[in-house]
Amino acid sequence: MKIKKWIPAALALWASAVVFSQVQQDTVQVEQQENTVLDITTDSQGGELPVLKTEIDSLVVDSLSWKRFTYPEVDAYEENFLTELYNNDLYDYMHDEIVQMDYSEIVTQKLPTDTLKARLKQINAETPFQIDYNPILEKLINKKLGYQRVYLERLMTLSDYYFPMFEEYLDKYDIPLEMKYLAVVESALDPRIKSRVGATGLWQFMFTTGRNYGLEVNSYVDERMDPLKATEAACKYLRSLYNIYGDWDLALAAYNSGPGNVNKAIRRSGGYKNYWNLRPYLPRETAGYVPAFQSIMYLFKYAKEHGFQPARPTVKSIATDTIRVKQMITLEHVAQFTDEDLEVIQFHNPSYKLDIIPVIKGKNYNLRLPLYAAGRFVSNEDSVYAFAKAQFEKREKPLPELLKAPDRVRYTVRKGDYLGKIARKYGVRVSQIKRWNGLRSNNLRIGQRLYIHPRKPVATQTIKKSDDATSHTVKTGDSLWKISQAYGTSIANLKKLNPQKSKDLQPGMVLKLK
Repeated sequence: MKIKKWIPAALALWASAVVFSQVQQDTVQVEQQENTVLDITTDSQGGELPVLKTEIDSLVVDSLSWKRFTYPEVDAYEENFLTELYNNDLYDYMHDEIVQMDYSEIVTQKLPTDTLKARLKQINAETPFQIDYNPILEKLINKKLGYQRVYLERLMTLSDYYFPMFEEYLDKYDIPLEMKYLAVVESALDPRIKSRVGATGLWQFMFTTGRNYGLEVNSYVDERMDPLKATEAACKYLRSLYNIYGDWDLALAAYNSGPGNVNKAIRRSGGYKNYWNLRPYLPRETAGYVPAFQSIMYLFKYAKEHGFQPARPTVKSIATDTIRVKQMITLEHVAQFTDEDLEVIQFHNPSYKLDIIPVIKGKNYNLRLPLYAAGRFVSNEDSVYAFAKAQFEKREKPLPELLKAPDRVRYTVRKGDYLGKIARKYGVRVSQIKRWNGLRSNNLRIGQRLYIHPRKPVATQTIKKSDDATSHTVKTGDSLWKISQAYGTSIANLKKLNPQKSKDLQPGMVLKLK
């Protein structure tokens, strides 16, 4: 994908949601009266944010009558956003840089050494981290400036969504705000990423460590992938490491390799406690870890001076909100009733491993949605749960059996395919397709064969179609979600091709498909 095409890609996410930390309430509570105010949320300062009836029209069971509050300035970004949502090659870039960096290679000088020294000195004065000039750090920064600009701009774009959330918890636990760059190094800001050794989520918790810090992991839920809960757990862990060493650089090293390896390095070095003196005695990955962290800190702080131009949010006034789930439901059911793209709902709810939100006695599980979608959900909550129950009951086998992967199918990549599209077709995740086929990036070629373990039947569409169909005539009961699933396209693409008709579907309308 061309770089210029990607730049606006992620804007739809930020246009559909304010950072999680900006909305503090636990559940959506909607007034049943015919008042103009449907809901009251609170911002991060405790101020009230009214949700007006004019902003969220009532949603009835008949999908042809669904209405939504639209944001035209956002729609143009949605198709590219959905393509890039699962583009987790950023993690491979960050991980390979730490583990495989050859510090003996010749790197083109992009930044005068004197300028770098002066800027590092300024950063050092502003942070409790020990940021000193070092030839290894200089080489790493110059390497990134040489040919990795596209990755850095994408990371900077993602940071606009996650950093405010991180900073709230870092401040709560009295941790330097610069520690937010640790998540960039750990996960490339991908909440669903899993390393080769099983570390998972934004902060890359191993199974045992995550549980020790209160993160639940079961067959349905993995809270290591929950941005809020994992961030708080990471802050608790970092604070405990700092209490051991009294040094943030050593706390970083211990976060990566464990306190045992740091303690052994101190002994082998003869008692040194400065990271750079310990570096030769640390595991290879940890030896590249702190330099990577410091290089990211420098490049983010001096992004403007180096000409980085990441995409920035254009709309920040739309909040997300949470709904406490009362009955078992799938994210696909939510997508169907809110006419929201499944990928968007998955992004806001990354901790549900099977895209199923369970209901377990003594536990509370929440669904997070963009505010307009949350309003539509709660207006029809009973209908949504009834629909979900009916769908579960239709299945021939008990739910646990259905959660097992069916026999493997072989899929041949065709023109216009991308991993997100194929994943939607089979009800799986892009990360699963990549793992099953040993893919290191999202790039596909026509004719390439992929092995997939589908979670849903492929040919169960209620809408008749042909592979070369260019239009669809709307019938009673149709919705954008149903049509998009039938033709292997996305809701965003249908909106783009039918900007006026898609706002208010009516029987007899002819929608363009290509």
